[in-house]
Amino acid sequence: MRRTPLTLAVSAALVAGTTLGLAPAAQAAEAGETAGTGIRFVDIAGEGGTVLKANVVTPAGSTDTTRHPLIVLPTSWAMPQIEYLVQAKKLADSGYIVVSYNSRGFWQSGGEIETAGPKDIVDASKVIDWALANTGADPAHIGMAGVSYGAGISLLAAAHDPRIKAVAALSGWADLIESIYSGRTQHLQAAALLGGAGYLTGRPGPELQQILGDFLSSNLDKEEDMIAWGRKRSPAEQLDRINANGAAIMLGNAWGDTIFPPNQYASFFEKLTGPKRLEFRPGDHATAEATGLFGLPNDTWTSAHRWFDRYLKGADNGIDREQPVQLKSRLQALDFARAGGTPVTGGYEGYADWKSVHANQRKFDLGGTQRVWANVDSGANGGITLLTNALDQFLRTPPVVSVPLLPRAFAGVWQSERYDTPQRVRGTVKVHTTVSSTKESGTLVAYLYDVGPLGVGKLVSNAPYTFHDRTPGKPFGVDLELFSTAYDVPAGHRLALVVDTVDPLYIEHNPTGAQLTFSSPSTDPSYVSVPLRKE
Repeated sequence: MRRTPLTLAVSAALVAGTTLGLAPAAQAAEAGETAGTGIRFVDIAGEGGTVLKANVVTPAGSTDTTRHPLIVLPTSWAMPQIEYLVQAKKLADSGYIVVSYNSRGFWQSGGEIETAGPKDIVDASKVIDWALANTGADPAHIGMAGVSYGAGISLLAAAHDPRIKAVAALSGWADLIESIYSGRTQHLQAAALLGGAGYLTGRPGPELQQILGDFLSSNLDKEEDMIAWGRKRSPAEQLDRINANGAAIMLGNAWGDTIFPPNQYASFFEKLTGPKRLEFRPGDHATAEATGLFGLPNDTWTSAHRWFDRYLKGADNGIDREQPVQLKSRLQALDFARAGGTPVTGGYEGYADWKSVHANQRKFDLGGTQRVWANVDSGANGGITLLTNALDQFLRTPPVVSVPLLPRAFAGVWQSERYDTPQRVRGTVKVHTTVSSTKESGTLVAYLYDVGPLGVGKLVSNAPYTFHDRTPGKPFGVDLELFSTAYDVPAGHRLALVVDTVDPLYIEHNPTGAQLTFSSPSTDPSYVSVPLRKE
């Protein structure tokens, strides 16, 4: 019962955001007509004849005999078909034919929500077929792009349709399990938002309804079924096919994405063998791309346009000669130059690959033994899906706690020494510790904080971990990767690891009265490994 208000609240917020997005998109359509860009609203037959509502934007003066590269844009989860009209017009103005369509099961499109299932993948190919038959689209130069749901569908389509030569997958997922079930822990707010928005703006199919019910009710008897369902919808499981087809893949995401965290994108990127690019910026889910949908200057969409120009038009714009990994620190506004560091041109740092990002590791020990009672939120938490990290992006205000005032009965706390020089945290922080519990199941959540001289801690990263079927009282090792990030810790500050058992972002599995003990055996010391940028 306590989950229902949350589902409705976050869903209402999403739909409100969708409504606000209609005005600029409508303005784009009007502006396109005035400038001569052709915009048509059409019906396209998808898999099984299901009607997909779509719009087609063509360059001014183009005819069916004039060949142009094609870009297909599946809509995001719960968004209407006009979502991309601003960007579609920009692309058409630079010579592309753009077809955007409402994913099946949402809004006016037919069918039921398949959650990037097999029918959605066939739909993408059917849209390409339609464009080749009804527009001047060039069959040798086809790309796909999308935000969130559209990103996942685009990557999966690239595994099944070799005609797709370039993809820009923004704020999407490569591994659905690692996205919403990392550490064997349900990401409650993310799943509630997606599920609630699906019911409000579409028609979830029976399979999705069953999965959502089992997931949110913690039905462990169905865990294998849920994982199999997620794997079928994970581009990471189609990696061999994606690599064999050879599409140029650009991945963009936000450090604080609370629906599709960055770790799973980085892991997927490393295994791609074709042309590839990875961009991480501050923000939460889809907030890095949002301003571009309103027609405002936007780095993510600028990169996507350059990516298509290079791999669909053959333009020599230099993007293929840049470092393929581009990162922007969350707290670049601290002005690292003033803190004694070296300023970075444009705020971005380039790396040859993801491994180079965290090549330099610095550890601090998690010594001693600490015991915490479960079932109580200590005050340390990861914030609210979509809201917290968006505030961090635009106002640079991450969640904060007073580390000295955290109740030690409910939170384990370890701190590093005070650093004499700034520390550029880059990549994935790893925690290794030994845990024992008075119960066979449990959940812990680890948080890394940047702690200033007054003890105020700013959240750097976090991640959950759940265990089942453990022998009460018997210690076991835990290795946990926190969500990847880029954060500049000023000189004079220290890092603190905080561990508690309750966070509103996640479903916890701590039986009433459980107690967790964290220790550091001499034969297997506990530690935090912090990746730092090499100077």
